[in-house]
Amino acid sequence: MTAAAVLPAPDTRRGRRPLTARMIVGSVIGVILLVLLVWPDLLVIAEPNAVDVGGRFQPPSPTHWFGTDEAGRDIFSRMMLGARVSIGAALVVVLSATAIGVLLGAVGGWFGGWIDTVLSKFTDVFLAFPYLVLAMAISSAVGRGTWSAVLALIIVWWPSYARLVRTIVRTQRNELSVTAARTLGASSLQLLRWHVVPHSYPQLLVRMTLDVGYVLVAFTGLSFLGLGTQPPDAEWGLIIATAKNYALSAWWYPVLPGFLILAVVAVCVWLGDGFSRSPRSSRGSS
Repeated sequence: MTAAAVLPAPDTRRGRRPLTARMIVGSVIGVILLVLLVWPDLLVIAEPNAVDVGGRFQPPSPTHWFGTDEAGRDIFSRMMLGARVSIGAALVVVLSATAIGVLLGAVGGWFGGWIDTVLSKFTDVFLAFPYLVLAMAISSAVGRGTWSAVLALIIVWWPSYARLVRTIVRTQRNELSVTAARTLGASSLQLLRWHVVPHSYPQLLVRMTLDVGYVLVAFTGLSFLGLGTQPPDAEWGLIIATAKNYALSAWWYPVLPGFLILAVVAVCVWLGDGFSRSPRSSRGSS
């Protein structure tokens, strides 16, 4: 019988509190966002790319909830179609950055010595630059496009996760349960997997939830600057970039899509704050 079986992983189920109204509402909205990611056509009320020159710049109405753009296309439908690109890119960045950060942070924090020194200095190089400036530089060097923007954001986002996990691993590696499991013959991989890294899960959940909103803003910002998704694809930042030219004559064009982006980011922050107040995350940071 292995040491991992003798000493079970930490029990994170104790001390749970009931779901609050904030978390319930945020979770419902989160499910809606996931539906947009998988089935964006469910909320499309008109053909997103149908050009209607005679229907240019129509204000919001029961027919066109967000009005129409300079080509007579339904703005709400284009925002729903663009949700797959914008929200999908944010999720890919956060999940990829978390995977890289957990791996490098756990290795450096566990083994210490020159390995930790090298990985820490490597992490510090990326943390030394403003993240958006570095992302713009990487995206420009790689080439404009959706995946170049995603790659740039992954590169600038993983160091924060590595630093978080490294700190937790260094704190947990000398705990009595870890020492006992090591005495019983558990390997470093078993110790990290079952006894050390799980302590970082509550804090990672909070960080990831918050970062979905932050990455969404960064990704749409790159597209707004012309470094992300390129025309004619529908993407939230690209829609806002086009809409700014008509802000005075068609106020709904930039305002309503911008409000939708703000609402999505607010939901992510709302959920992240709810998770951070839970007993699980409180124990993980102690």
